[in-house]
Amino acid sequence: MLYPSIDKILTKVESKYLLVHVISQRSKQMLEYNHFQMKEEEYKNKKELGRALEEVDRGLVTVVKK
Repeated sequence: MLYPSIDKILTKVESKYLLVHVISQRSKQMLEYNHFQMKEEEYKNKKELGRALEEVDRGLVTVVKK
């Protein structure tokens, strides 16, 4: 089971498509720059996609419309 729940995160992001876009960009940033918003031991997930979901859930990554 995925943590955090997608349904919970969709209250913070308008659509699933936008969520996929934001999560994929954030996980690529994590891989490329090795920059994380939280300490390594605070994450429940070990992979970048899960960690990006956790950051959106905690409000560390926000979606800005242009």
